[in-house]
Amino acid sequence: MMTDTIADMLTRIRNAVTVEHSHVDIPHSRLKFGVAEVMKREGYIWDFEVVQAEDGKSAPTLRVHLKYGPNGERVIQHVKRISTPGRRVYRRANLLKPVLNGLGINILSTNRGVMSDREARQNNIGGEVLCEIW
Repeated sequence: MMTDTIADMLTRIRNAVTVEHSHVDIPHSRLKFGVAEVMKREGYIWDFEVVQAEDGKSAPTLRVHLKYGPNGERVIQHVKRISTPGRRVYRRANLLKPVLNGLGINILSTNRGVMSDREARQNNIGGEVLCEIW
């Protein structure tokens, strides 16, 4: 049984970017779907889709299409899990600082859904800091 599914998602993305895969398949959940939505809005991935199992009995998967620059450079340079099951990290809106002076993002889980730290500061809401990406 897996206890930290978000860490698994981030590790799969990190490994796929390292070997320059075009996409990566991840077991689907609503939280992972929200994280993928934020990554797409912020420009870190091309797109994502929910792929149903061919047999119809297995759980659906989330297929994330990774993004690379025109010369093959990686858009995602760094992915780090911040809040873990053993150490939850929460931040208020006024304590959310830009990552790398605005070049990176934190992804937060708030009471209004999953959003980036930029969106959370605009809406003046805090939440659990899931990860940071640049």
